[in-house]
Amino acid sequence: MTNEEIVALAKEGRKLSYSPYSHFAVGAVVITKDGKQYFGANIENASYPLCMCAERNALYNAYMDGYKKNDLLVLALVADTDDVCTPCGACRQVISELFPSDGKIIMANMNGKIKETTISELLPFAFDSSDLQ
Repeated sequence: MTNEEIVALAKEGRKLSYSPYSHFAVGAVVITKDGKQYFGANIENASYPLCMCAERNALYNAYMDGYKKNDLLVLALVADTDDVCTPCGACRQVISELFPSDGKIIMANMNGKIKETTISELLPFAFDSSDLQ
């Protein structure tokens, strides 16, 4: 599957966004090694801290179906931005724990701009379980 095809899937997830306050719809997809697709979209709430990002929704969706870190292959996200849409800090932290460090992360915008990266590049000094010792 090409990066463009994966971004098209994230755009499908974006259609599920509930963003009446920010009007900033984000879509995501997680693809497992066996080809299963899990969609995510940002879901807002009038109490802003209770909102949930698309990337976390997609990851949690996969986990709720029994998949784990080593089962995941690709995470893509897309929004209507000038440059590619990047994960927020909270999502980067969650991705660092729930997604493989060398897994492919595709960041895109609605106009076809795409950048491929890894969580190791996005969050090089992640807080992890070793910091709790």
